[in-house]
Amino acid sequence: MTLDSAGGPPGIGEELLLHRRFGGADIPRLRVLVEGYAAVSGLPEPRRGDFVVAMDAVAGNVVQHAGGHGVLVLARTPKELECRVSDRGPGFTEDVIPDLAPGLNGACHGRGLWLTRLITDRLTITPGPGGSTVTFAMRLG
Repeated sequence: MTLDSAGGPPGIGEELLLHRRFGGADIPRLRVLVEGYAAVSGLPEPRRGDFVVAMDAVAGNVVQHAGGHGVLVLARTPKELECRVSDRGPGFTEDVIPDLAPGLNGACHGRGLWLTRLITDRLTITPGPGGSTVTFAMRLG
């Protein structure tokens, strides 16, 4: 099964690797699964570790700020490894991500998303009426 970047019908050349509902207790297992799929997909170290850190930060935000549960979709395209994390929280936009390192400008929120934006090649936040989807990706090879 494959999904396009919006989570809809299959996209051209996109392979679904993982589709998992999760809560806080599931995050350690997600780290292991995502690292394994990233390795098999050809994402080299240390980028693979950065990808897992980004997944951990985004999934942790879902648990802390968006009702405690979410859905993670991991997909491989010919050029990227992409992770989409959706929640049923109140929704938010990219405006919550501080421009400077959190704490330098007085902001004490947004650290996980700030770090994710810093260490990945692409980060988008899609707010919706029933939650948000955070998508990040890293180029393969």
